[in-house]
Amino acid sequence: MHVTQIHDNTATKKGTHLSYQERCQIAILKQENYSNRAITASLNRAPQTIHNEIKRETVKQKKKQVQNGKEHVYYYTVYDADKAQAAYDNQRLNCGRRPKSADEKMLEDHWSPDVVVGFAKRQELFDPKLIPSTTTLYNWIDSGIMRTKNMDLLEKLSRKPRQKKRSAKENKRILGNSIDERPEEVESRAHFGHWEIDTVIGQKTKGDEVLLTLVERMTRFEVLLKLPGKTSKTVCLAVSQLRERCGDDYTRLFKTVTADNGTEFASLQEALQETVFAYFTHPFASYERGTSEHQHKFIRRFLPKGQKISEICDQQILRIQQWMNRYPRKILNYQSPCDCFLKAFRQEGAAA
Repeated sequence: MHVTQIHDNTATKKGTHLSYQERCQIAILKQENYSNRAITASLNRAPQTIHNEIKRETVKQKKKQVQNGKEHVYYYTVYDADKAQAAYDNQRLNCGRRPKSADEKMLEDHWSPDVVVGFAKRQELFDPKLIPSTTTLYNWIDSGIMRTKNMDLLEKLSRKPRQKKRSAKENKRILGNSIDERPEEVESRAHFGHWEIDTVIGQKTKGDEVLLTLVERMTRFEVLLKLPGKTSKTVCLAVSQLRERCGDDYTRLFKTVTADNGTEFASLQEALQETVFAYFTHPFASYERGTSEHQHKFIRRFLPKGQKISEICDQQILRIQQWMNRYPRKILNYQSPCDCFLKAFRQEGAAA
């Protein structure tokens, strides 16, 4: 009976991969010069499945033949069932439930396991069934089946038990408006344009440079500026230059800035000018600038304590800033600070 006569009304197989036995059947039927459509009917498979399989696994072979003392070379194509099955088995070994790029993201891009999982889900990079939970990914790391090790996860190693917050103390040094006077909308993070400012030091030596950090509270967008020293004059100059660079967008970008009571911020309000308000935290209350404190952990991934800031070139500082602003955050629903910042800035402009 001709194979094209074997038709029935049963539905084609869906959701299953071709078996080795089916691949052997394909090889036999191709040798007998059956068409792809005839093979489709025989195996009760979708036409596209058979077409893709034969196209992908058909190989060119060479045959030599001697005739009248002269060697002739012939080329022909053949579907190779063994090669097809080997390729399939190799793909299965490399898929599993583990995201293909998890190790690369954690080792090369310095992403945390939670960000790897959350970003993959948000961007729909894989079938949801193939994306593990954050706990599962941590378990894989602990059990050693990943290239990533616990020592590669800076946040996990440096995580400490949460300590009880100290009660806020009264400021002995008053540089300006207390944080107690700061509008409630700043605390809620629901509005754009409210920043925290701080400094990061490398070596505690007189001649070393420092980093001035500014982070926008709602979007976690970071600005890093290298200063020649930790003084009121250098901070004032840097803020003034930043204000000039912003131009007409300055009042859209900046509404308030919160700092600690370090002497380097003594002239902050003057540098910001009257259109932007500066507020100052209580002594020993770093949690009142919690966004800055958290951001500093990211900076320390690349600039560990004790490393001279003066030895770090401007290009490297820029790369650190770009990494921080492109790093998806759980608190931003696994969007990047850069994307959130641009969106908020455009909305601010539309509302103006």
